[in-house]
This record gives sequence, C-alpha cells and structure tokens, in this order.
Amino acid sequence: MKKFIQNIKNIWKVEELRKRILLTLSLILVYRIGSFVILPGVNYDALALANEKGGSNALESLLSLFSGGGFSNASIMALGIMPYISASIIMQLLGMAVPAVQRMQNEGESGRKRISNITRILTIVICALQAPTYLTLWVGNKGALPVDVTSLWWVQSTLVMIAGSMFAVWLGERITDKGIGNGISLLITVGIMSRLPQAIFAEIGFKEDKILLIVLELIAFMFIVLGTILIVQGVRKIPINTAKRVVGSRNIDLQGARSYLPIKVNASGVMPIIFAQAIMTIPVMILSGSTSNASGNFIQRTLGDPYGLSYNVLLAVLIIVFTFFYTAIMINPRKMAEDMKRSGGFIPGVKPGEETEGYIDTLVSRITLPGSLFLAIIAVLPSVAHQVGITSGFEMFFGGTSLLIMVGVVLDTLQQIETYLLNKHMDGLMDGTRVRGRQLSNELTQY
Repeated sequence: MKKFIQNIKNIWKVEELRKRILLTLSLILVYRIGSFVILPGVNYDALALANEKGGSNALESLLSLFSGGGFSNASIMALGIMPYISASIIMQLLGMAVPAVQRMQNEGESGRKRISNITRILTIVICALQAPTYLTLWVGNKGALPVDVTSLWWVQSTLVMIAGSMFAVWLGERITDKGIGNGISLLITVGIMSRLPQAIFAEIGFKEDKILLIVLELIAFMFIVLGTILIVQGVRKIPINTAKRVVGSRNIDLQGARSYLPIKVNASGVMPIIFAQAIMTIPVMILSGSTSNASGNFIQRTLGDPYGLSYNVLLAVLIIVFTFFYTAIMINPRKMAEDMKRSGGFIPGVKPGEETEGYIDTLVSRITLPGSLFLAIIAVLPSVAHQVGITSGFEMFFGGTSLLIMVGVVLDTLQQIETYLLNKHMDGLMDGTRVRGRQLSNELTQY
C-alpha cells in the first residue's frame, strides 16, 4: 500500500502528466454538466414523471447509459457521442467496399485527417436525422414537448442537439490530443461509471436486511470483472524473426531480438454486442403498435422480453456472428503478411507470402471462437443477474457493453499513465502486474 501511495505521488511529480490529468478532469466536468442542461422548452416535470414510471426498452437504456443520462434527461447532449461512433463505423465499413476510402486509409497522416473530416461531416448528418426523431418518438411520447410547438422550436432544438453532440466530440478530441488520451471512449466510460455508485446504493437499500446476499453479489461482481480483464488483456503472440541486414560493410543480425505479432483474443471489442442489441431492438420499436397480426405477436413474444430465453439465445447467436464479421474487418491477414514480407520479417517455420497469410488467418479464426463465446456470455449475464433477483440498475454492470467498456477504457487509461511514469524512469502504477504500458519493446504493433 505504501508503494502504491508513492506511485500516486509520482504522478504529480511529472509536470506534463499532471497538466494532462487536470485538463482531462476539467473537460470531463464540462461534459457532465452539459448532460444535465435541459433543452429549452421541454417540460422536465412531465419527463421526470414518465421516467419514474419506467417502460424504457433495451436500446433506450443503452443510449442513456452511453450519454451519462443525457438521453433520458432530454439535455442538449442527449445524443452524446453515439452519432460520431456511428459515423466512424460507417467509415470503417466503407473502407472495405469503397476504393477511394481505402486509398485514403493508406495515405498515412494526410489520409487520416481527410477521413476524420468526412467522419465529422457524416456525424452532423446523422445528428440532423436523429434529433427530430428523438424529439418526436421519445420526448413526444413522454408528453414533455412544449404546449405550443412551432417550426422555430423544432429547428432550434435540432440545431442545439447537433451543436451539443459536436461539442462532445470536440471535448473528446481535446482529451485525446491534450489530455491522457482515449477521449471519446473516456467520455462514454465516465457516463457509465457515474451510475455505478447509485446502482450499488440502490441494491444495498433494497436488500438492507440481507447483508450476506449483498456481500455475495459484490464478490460475484468482482470475479466477473477479473474474468473480463483476463479476456480483454488476452493476446496470442506470434513470434517473428527478422532477416540479416547489410549496413555498409557490416552484417547486422536482428534475429537475436525476437519480435511478436500480437493478436487479441477479443479483437472486436464491444461492437458485436452493440450491433446485435440494435438489430434485436429495431423490430420491436417498429412493430410496437402492431400486435393484431401473427408476426407482430411472434416478434413481441420473442424479442419483447430482454430477460426471456428466446431473446438471449438469439442475442448470443447474433453476437457470435458479428464477432467473426467485425474481426474480419479489423484484422487483415493479407496486409499483415505483405507488411511483414516488406520489412524482412517472417514467422519461424512458415514461408513468407500466401503461407503466412493462411497461417495468420487460421490462427485468428481459432482464437476468435472463444472470444465470441466470451462476448455472448458477457451479454447475457445481466439477464442471469436479473433472474437471481439483482435490481435493474445494478444488473447492467454484471455484463454487456457497460462492463466491457469500463474495463477496456480503464485499463487503457492506466497503461497511458504507466507509460508516462516509465519514460521518467519511475515505478509504474501496475509495477509487478501483467498489465504494461503501450511502449512494448518487443511487440510489432505496426502490423
């Protein structure tokens, strides 16, 4: 404990790191304040009354969680970062099918800036489409619209929501550039973690006469977090040797310093769960009023209950499918093999070129299967927690996107701080653990 306190003190001794942390905390505070600034004209009393009665579906709960409550509060940042994330996903998918986007991806820094500008423009377009829909289908259904709604109010509210989302994106980019990094992800994580203390206190208050049960729940939650950390940190290292190089009249043998190509067990992150939950929720929202026909009744029975067996089985299957799909987008064995061959690297016992590509593809497929099964289990754990009697506020932290995002971003942020401390020749926060900083001397992260 004494060593840990000393490591915390070391953070404030590094001037650059201290300034970055303070800036990050300041920008996060601004974002949190913006999540509680209500849109002009919205009847907040009616909105709060409707929220107390409940009735939100899984997608609404997810969006409210990601926005730190801004979605349910009808704030100026109600859409949060989600439009930007949607635009980023669209650009990633276009990178697979559109040659022009592929060329920009291969142009280095200039191409990255062009893609970033296009992503921002696409974010504005998505916000312009989502804002009126949000005001009509969500705020309107809650009975919180102004009494005399005018065209001017619709226009100004849409513009305010677009500005709020773009301001949130700007805050995230400033945290990435001037703060401790991972700005967009950090804002989402802060929104999620802001609900954790309230959920724990609500669970304790609901079962204040069952102390042993509360202790068992907290222990189970701790073990689930530990298991998630193991999977998120899980990496399959492919050994890579580098051929001899001639510099002047000397032969430089680089084989002694073996490098590794890291392949993550969970390379797709939380995206398969987000895709699957969105697809599961959209039919219910479309057919919410069509219960008179057989198809509407079937969909309501199958997808209407997020805690039902049929819903969770179908969700698990979709997550497994999307995990393989998204991993195929994120990891390109052919490009890895080409880059490796170009730099003079090779996998011991495997010929460069097509054989290396096939080897990497086979390995990725093998480790993606347990990764997809893990995501499926994580996604259905909140339903299991609900079945054993855990309250709705606390159950969402037992799995799903909230747990994966929290664990992934917190680990990455700790690694960022660890890197600053190690560069100053100080002991890191995680000294003695298997979690290390980003600057790994023996891993080829460029592949």
